[in-house]
Parts: sequence; C-alpha cells; structure tokens
Amino acid sequence: MLYNLLYPLADEFQIFNLFRYITFRTGGAVMTALIISFVIGPRVIRWLKSKQGEGQPIRTDGPETHLKKKGTPTMGGLMIMIAVIVSTLLWVDLTNTYTWIVLLVTVGFGLVGFGDDYLKLTKRNTKGLSSKVKLVATLVVAAVATGWYLMVTPWEMGTGLALPFFKDLLIHLGWFYVPFAIVVIIGSSHAVNLTDGLDGLATVPIMIAAACFGLIAYLSGNAIFSNYLGIHHVPGTGELAVFCGALVGAGLGFLWFNAPPAMVFMGDTGSLSVGGALGAISVITKHELVLAIVGGLFVLEALSVMIQVASFKLTGKRVFRMAPIHHHFEKKGWSEPTVVIRFWIIAVILALVGLSTLKLR
Repeated sequence: MLYNLLYPLADEFQIFNLFRYITFRTGGAVMTALIISFVIGPRVIRWLKSKQGEGQPIRTDGPETHLKKKGTPTMGGLMIMIAVIVSTLLWVDLTNTYTWIVLLVTVGFGLVGFGDDYLKLTKRNTKGLSSKVKLVATLVVAAVATGWYLMVTPWEMGTGLALPFFKDLLIHLGWFYVPFAIVVIIGSSHAVNLTDGLDGLATVPIMIAAACFGLIAYLSGNAIFSNYLGIHHVPGTGELAVFCGALVGAGLGFLWFNAPPAMVFMGDTGSLSVGGALGAISVITKHELVLAIVGGLFVLEALSVMIQVASFKLTGKRVFRMAPIHHHFEKKGWSEPTVVIRFWIIAVILALVGLSTLKLR
C-alpha cells in the first residue's frame, strides 16, 4: 500500500508527512479512482459489449423511450468496484478494521449483483435472481459484517442508536441492534438498486451521499471535532473518509460513460454493492438515521415501490402510473433528462438537510 510504504519516510522527509493526514489521502483516493475509471472505462465497455451481445434486457412494460436503449451493456458497476477497491487499498490504513468491513460488504453485495445481472443476460429477461435468493445472500453478508463490527466496537457504542439533532443521546438497543443494522445495510442496498433506472439517475446521488458520509466519517473519527459538533466519537472511522473519497472519484469517472445517453448501465453489480457500502458506513459511524435523510431520494424510490405493491394487492389499484417513481414522471410526459436533473436537485437538498443534523456552527 502506498501509504504504508511511504509512512516510515515521514520522519526523514517532511513532504511524506502528508501521508499521515486523512484529508490528503482522501483527496488521493478521489483522484486515483477517477483516473482508474477513465483508463479502464473504454476497455470494460468494449469487453462487456463483446460478451453481452444485445445488452441488458429492456422492460416491455416500461416507457416506450427506453426501447432505444437496447444493446447498451450492463454490469458497468464492475468499473466502480475496481476503481473503489484499488484506490482504497492504495490510500487507506490497512490496519483499520472498519475499512475491511465496508470492503466485505462492497464485494459481497457486488457478487450478488453480478449473479443477478448474469442471469438476466443469459436468460434474456429482466428477472435475474429470485427475490428470495437475493435476500438470503445479502442477509448473510450483512449479518457477517454486523457481527464483525460488534466484535471490534465497544458494546454500548456498537449497539447504540443515535438520534439526529439530539446531542449525546444514544438509545441502547442491545441485541435488537443486530437485525436493525442488517435491515439498514440491506435496505440501503436495495433502495439504491431501485433508483438505478435512468441514465445517470443513481450515480450523482451516490456521489452526494458518499461525500456527505466522507465528511461524517472524518468528523466522527476526530475526538475534537465530534465533541465540538455534539456527535458521537467513534475512533477509527476517519479512515472511512478515504473509502468515501474513492467512491466519489469512481462515481465521477463512471458518470462520464453513464451520462445520457448512457454507454453502459451500472447494473445490480454496482447499485447493490455501493448501496450496501453506504449502509455499512452509516452503521459504523452511528448515523443510520441520517442516511435516511442524506439518501432520501433512495428512500422515496423504495417507498414508491412498496406503496404501489401494497395498494395493488389491497385494492387492485395503482397509486403511480409506474413504479419506481421516476418511471411515473416519465409516464406523465417528463423527458428522461428532466427527471434525472430534477431528482439530482432533490438529492442535493436532502443532503444539505441531512448535514444540518451535525449542528455545524
């Protein structure tokens, strides 16, 4: 790892002192992931096209404008995963357990998403893995990550639930925290997955959430800043800022190829892995409820699906013209770029509201 290789030289050469600072390494992770994405992007897209033929199957019941997307390859999330993992390993302190927990979730959920995308391509339909298999697989990964987290975190802190805007308040859930944390990680993953339905729609909100939690991780890991802001100090979480920086850089690089009209789709490979990682970071930094605000757009997308399903089963009627909700607005006549940009604006507003819970003064 670059950081570990150069760290011993810090005492002899002052310039290497930079590698002691999380902020510098976070910036390095951003740029490294961005460069990796730009370099491997065209090669990954060409490889995916050569393997996938007709590309991702398009929903026949979706907006008619989506038919022109036929032939666009999916599994572009591989690009994000490679850039994030490589840049994180280069810049993070590898002795930090929290980073390994987040990487475990990223890779584990990414493999589940890869399997789902692969089945969609080979079976030439939009179903992929069954909901039950998906749930069980992600449940196992989330459970292992949660157990590992509780092993390396003091019990009272690890099983505590912090409430936004309430200084020093920590509700101890005991063993009930285990299923709660698992639900947060899985819920975040699937909410991001549901949002990934239009060119670039999920990519920017992912970067916004990653940037917010990069700041939160840095502040939570710093005793002075966390005390000043009235948030819970969790030693060691500062290194997660490096991971978040890598995710921002990888997202920027991927957006270059995913912007309308998309050259590649993220697929479940990317959306499940990234969503799971954000959920895991929110658990480790004790900002689970803040994730619901910062990632409010993902929550809205997931709620629209749940409302649609519940309404149809109970009354036989649909609340929305189509779910997730971004398709509802397409059905109403909004163009795809209009939906995407307006949803980005909503994501920015919700992120600012979420950050306000830090009581920045």
